Amino acid sequence: MGLSTTHLIIFLVIIVLVFGTKKLKNLGSDLGSAVKGFKDGVKDGDKVDAAAAAASTAAPAAQVVAEKRLDSQTIDVEAKTKL
Repeated sequence: MGLSTTHLIIFLVIIVLVFGTKKLKNLGSDLGSAVKGFKDGVKDGDKVDAAAAAASTAAPAAQVVAEKRLDSQTIDVEAKTKL
């Protein structure tokens, strides 16, 4: 037992009656911009990964120094509030 064309049309009419065309239009444009942002992020992520791979082979010692510097500046918030 599947969905027929008439079931889908009735379903769409009910959705339009409940939400209205303005909200559905806004929802569609928001969803479209979110998908576009995701695609752009994936493209930028590929570029960043390639740059990071080149940088990691060139200067691994600098990365270790930066990580140590961040670790020395880390504050344990839970320990600070317990005092």
